[in-house]
Amino acid sequence: MFLLRAFVKLSFILFLCRRFSESSDKGWFRSLFVHKVDARKDAHSNLLSKKETSNLYKIQCRAEVQKRLHEDQDYPCEVVGSWNTWYGEQDQAVHLWRYRGGYPALTDCLQKLRTNKEYLEFRKERAKMLLSRRNELLLEFSFWNEPLPRQGPNLYEMRTYYLKPGTMIEWGNRWARAIKHRQENNEAVGGFFTQIGQLYVVHHLWAYESLQSREETRNSAWRKEGWDVNVYYTVPLLRSMESRIMIPTKSSPLQ
Repeated sequence: MFLLRAFVKLSFILFLCRRFSESSDKGWFRSLFVHKVDARKDAHSNLLSKKETSNLYKIQCRAEVQKRLHEDQDYPCEVVGSWNTWYGEQDQAVHLWRYRGGYPALTDCLQKLRTNKEYLEFRKERAKMLLSRRNELLLEFSFWNEPLPRQGPNLYEMRTYYLKPGTMIEWGNRWARAIKHRQENNEAVGGFFTQIGQLYVVHHLWAYESLQSREETRNSAWRKEGWDVNVYYTVPLLRSMESRIMIPTKSSPLQ
């Protein structure tokens, strides 16, 4: 008799659970177990990028910077940072450019470079030193710091995340709440996502005084309430990730 009563109670509970879970996505029972993201209303490039600016960024790998382009006011571009890799993929130079004015500024710059004899000669000489090169066009996340020149000495970490297609909005929503946990030591430099190049790629740029400072800063984030939740929900969005430690060049605005 006791087993029969227990079986009846269990069957009734399972029945209620099934009815609640089948009722709707907004039912209270399902909401306990399913993490929902608001339906997509626009391109993630519009939803996640900064509205008050029209900056376009470009990352170049394995190329050399011509400093005069940065200093020439006729060219609507500027070097944000320039580094050599220390740990990660070796013998690589990484340059981050900003085009104030977005795609029109980029187009204007490229048109001027096509007739710049000094730059064309520079490209010929540069090609003799390169094994390969790659670039990406990026937008900056609205909730991240805008990269500004800083004093050194610092080392920089670029953490690159390769997301599953369709997950950029959820990634942005999570990090918009989590970035506050990574501002204590002024380590956050900039956050970007690709528009041209390999898509669904995110770059987070961090600055640290040393590798030891990096370890202590990253460990301290785990003592802040909410950081573990961010990691829990963003890790399943990833296909892969990588990290490179970089040393700024002498001419880099980010030291």
